Amino acid sequence: MFHPDGDLSIRGTELDVVAIGLWVRQNEASFFVDGGFDGFYTYFAADGFTWGSTAANWPLLAAWAREHGLLFVPCVGPGYLDTRVRPWNEATTRSRETGAYYDRMFRAAIAADPQLIAVTSFNEWHEGTQIEPAVPKSIPGYTYEDYEPLAADAYLQRTRRWTHEFARIRSR
Repeated sequence: MFHPDGDLSIRGTELDVVAIGLWVRQNEASFFVDGGFDGFYTYFAADGFTWGSTAANWPLLAAWAREHGLLFVPCVGPGYLDTRVRPWNEATTRSRETGAYYDRMFRAAIAADPQLIAVTSFNEWHEGTQIEPAVPKSIPGYTYEDYEPLAADAYLQRTRRWTHEFARIRSR
């Protein structure tokens, strides 16, 4: 479908897309080449949750993508906490560290010199990846994380600062 010479190829047609796959395990390189993908992303907001989402591996992934003419899209997030919906998944929790975790993820992504960076957050309150303004909120049996002592819009402001920094560096 993604190879120009494939029987069911959409390449060069009105249905053509930029096809991005998810890199999870270490030895998945052939999947992206054989599948005809245009690139790959790391999705998960928890550094170390998968091989692909491990920021220490991003320079390798970025170099491999450049060598193969593919897009590399590292994904950053402000933290991760999904134990309300996945009580067994405590090992994946990543503290926000009052913004330091988000900053570290953005720095690592920018250092890998990708063409794009994705923010993994759809204001997922149940995953702790929200960046929208937050105030203290409790429901029976659960208290959501807020951003105290930071301002309610702290992660929107951080996102603005980091995206401007990324744009500045990319424009050089």
